[in-house]
Amino acid sequence: MMDRHTTMSGTPAVAATAGLGEWVSRLDLAAVPAAVVDRLGLVVLDVVGVAAVGARTADQTALRRAWTAPTGPAPLFGTGERAPIDTAAWLNAVAMACLELDEGNKYAKGHPAVHGFPAVLALAAERDSSGDDTAAALLAAYEVAARFGRATGLRAGAHPHGNWGVAGAAAGCARLLGLGPEACAAAVDTGAGMPIAGHFDSATTGNPVRDAWLGAANTSGLAAARMASAGVARNTGTAGLSLGALLGEFDPHELTAGLGTRWDITAGYFKRHASCSFTHPAADAMFELADGRPIAEVQVETHRLGAGLSGVDWDNRLSAMFSTPFVVAAAALDGAVGPQTYAAGRLNDPGLRELARRVTVVAADDLTARLPAERATRVTVRYADGDTRIAEVPNPVGDADHRPFGRAAVTDLLRRWLGDDDLLDRLALFSREFASLPRVGDALRGLAGVPAGPAPGGGCPTGSAVDGAAPDGAAPEKEE
Repeated sequence: MMDRHTTMSGTPAVAATAGLGEWVSRLDLAAVPAAVVDRLGLVVLDVVGVAAVGARTADQTALRRAWTAPTGPAPLFGTGERAPIDTAAWLNAVAMACLELDEGNKYAKGHPAVHGFPAVLALAAERDSSGDDTAAALLAAYEVAARFGRATGLRAGAHPHGNWGVAGAAAGCARLLGLGPEACAAAVDTGAGMPIAGHFDSATTGNPVRDAWLGAANTSGLAAARMASAGVARNTGTAGLSLGALLGEFDPHELTAGLGTRWDITAGYFKRHASCSFTHPAADAMFELADGRPIAEVQVETHRLGAGLSGVDWDNRLSAMFSTPFVVAAAALDGAVGPQTYAAGRLNDPGLRELARRVTVVAADDLTARLPAERATRVTVRYADGDTRIAEVPNPVGDADHRPFGRAAVTDLLRRWLGDDDLLDRLALFSREFASLPRVGDALRGLAGVPAGPAPGGGCPTGSAVDGAAPDGAAPEKEE
């Protein structure tokens, strides 16, 4: 890290942000490895798909009605509706995150894609951008957000939504606007100067403002790019102040380390459980350990980042998603933790609550020592008959480093959750081919689909194979 004087002066942050701006402005999709472009398409498939799933929940449907926005050029994924781009960026981001199903990245310590993809896609729909420009802008949004996530060490209790990721949204929108190196750097720096200081307990106590932070990140990124386009933005290294001096620590050297050779998008994870990612290894372990016998007690040992998710007093979907005891109990009793897990009545099921109260969550030093490459969890189950079994999972299933998901697995998950084969088929085609389209506007608007009611509840794959492999049966700084 740097000393306080260096942080406050912002000089290293100015230079690093300038380097990022030059890279963003010159990012040429033809020079990007094919595997990276393929992974980008897979991330688009995932996050747009889960946005469509989320948009069909009752609360997101009510939110759209409350917005009373006019029709516009950008799709509201999965709803049959279109909106102005700022509205679409905000509502799609919130829908993308509301079920805790969107792609994430353990090295960024959060979710780079949802911080910027809604803004970039809305802007691309309005401008009817070319496919290669749209893909380059999405890739810039992800890589810049991930680098700011690596560079930022948030203070104890701070939530990562809506702070370091704003710079990624700004970068992607600036690239799509065709801004030059200095203007791209100014957009990134301006985005870094518009962070939200949200508390992690807003999530664990079930306050949906946690989702709103992502809507704000996307609209702030749009605003930053517009300011740069107008010539009223500057690169002063403000990230060292906003993300460093105010919100924690900031290491600008992370912004350019391996730039153009290390692609963080290839190191992310896809989710098969509708819950905070720190709960996933415990759920994966329970699929292996739950064999139909009555369970007397469960101990979940995890790293320090996940040890605080121990609450047993959830009172809505969001707070349950951040309760490892809830997720473990649901995995044991239902064999799945999907959108249907939060259906009416299930949250207050007496049997589920009773089992959750017998789940303890503790931090284990040996597991903490394996961060960040592994987010390991060890689960010990003592059965009512006195038998004890232990399972350890190094990373969530679906992580790039542990039984990674390919296109077939992500498509299978979305098909179960979305219940709309026509929309999913169009999305699958778009995610494979959009980078080669001469224009993306009409194809993007096609992803709004047709008006539909709530999708039928579908479970996560547990007994069936996923990409050829059967699935495994309060912190200083956190992600989801």
